[in-house]
Amino acid sequence: MSRGAKIGIFAVIAVVVIVGLMQLGKARSGNRATEVRMEPAGKRDLVAAVTSSGQIEAKSQVSLSSEVTARILKIHVKEGDMVKQGQLLVELDQAQFKGSVDRSEASVAQATASVVQATANRDQSKRTLDRQLALKKVQPDLVTDESVELLDQNYKVAAANLKVATAQLQQADAGLKEAKENLARTMIMSPISGRVVRLAVQEGEVAVPGTFSKETGLLMRIADMSVILAKVKVDETDIVRLVTGDSVSVTIDAFPDTTFAGKVTKIGNSATTATSTGTSADKAVDFEVEVTLTNPPKDVRPDLSMTSRIITSVRKGALSIPIIALTARAAPNSSTDAKASAPIARAPGDTAKKKQKEQEGVFVVVNGIARFRPVKVGITGDEYVEVLDGLKEGETVVAGTYQAIRDMKDSTKVKAAPVVAAEVKKP
Repeated sequence: MSRGAKIGIFAVIAVVVIVGLMQLGKARSGNRATEVRMEPAGKRDLVAAVTSSGQIEAKSQVSLSSEVTARILKIHVKEGDMVKQGQLLVELDQAQFKGSVDRSEASVAQATASVVQATANRDQSKRTLDRQLALKKVQPDLVTDESVELLDQNYKVAAANLKVATAQLQQADAGLKEAKENLARTMIMSPISGRVVRLAVQEGEVAVPGTFSKETGLLMRIADMSVILAKVKVDETDIVRLVTGDSVSVTIDAFPDTTFAGKVTKIGNSATTATSTGTSADKAVDFEVEVTLTNPPKDVRPDLSMTSRIITSVRKGALSIPIIALTARAAPNSSTDAKASAPIARAPGDTAKKKQKEQEGVFVVVNGIARFRPVKVGITGDEYVEVLDGLKEGETVVAGTYQAIRDMKDSTKVKAAPVVAAEVKKP
């Protein structure tokens, strides 16, 4: 036998051995059980909650700005001070406004004198006209028609002058009232009782009206801290679960060791500004929810960061399984003709019409075999989800790992993964 023939025979034998070993490995791997975590379905108390973050605010908060332009002479409060309704906060320069009041008072006096003069002229014209009419009635030849018409015209002019003088007096009174109001606006009082949470100006600066922007003319901000709110943003997928009156536990970052109770008092009907999470078509839509704290801390301040946990549902003794055990598979007889237990794969460009119809379920373990079973679920707690139909108490389900459940197929052999004992630290 030639050397080349021997090499060929050895090569064929090597290929056969390798193929045999590969087939043997596949056979062994096919019979090998997958290690998983298992847990029986049982009854537990479940609490469904929506967690969101936001900021602390006062229910009543006023931003003060000046209604006139003037230099600030005196500020009577400091940031953080408690003030009462009607308390003097800021004094502005009154010089120009006192001058305006003096001018307006002089205008009123002048207009009043004009009214008195116009009234006298009208009355005199009226008396003269009446005498001529009486004389003409007794002796018509002594009074001509032209003189009567002239006197009547003089009377009408005098009456019109009185109306003009009266209108000028009203105008002067209005100017005086406006001047006094502007003078009063130089003494800025607190409209509510509360705390000065922001002081934006100093003495010597010029106060200007905030015509186009509140921040431009802001002098200070006062907040009534007797009623404290927590305003949070809730995602559109959770907002439908909330109702007014839901109980809320609030954790304020500045008070990390204390949890405060509250209730949902207002739910926004329109979404706040959408936040982009990637592409222009993928945006997060949030709704503003207002929570009123029942017993807020004394030292709480506006704009403190907080986290709320809004309780939406509570179930006592509900049949439940770990959330991780719940998975989804393609429904049988779907357009894809996929088996119910086949994992669902989607391409990034798939639309809703192209997605396979899904059904939720769990893998139930019977005699070491995991079989997919559809279930109907209810509320979701922190770690467990309620099962309404499809599972009985005591039945064992695959509860981990996530990778194992994601890749698992129907009728997969499984075995319980060894429990790793918790490491005990020696003192």
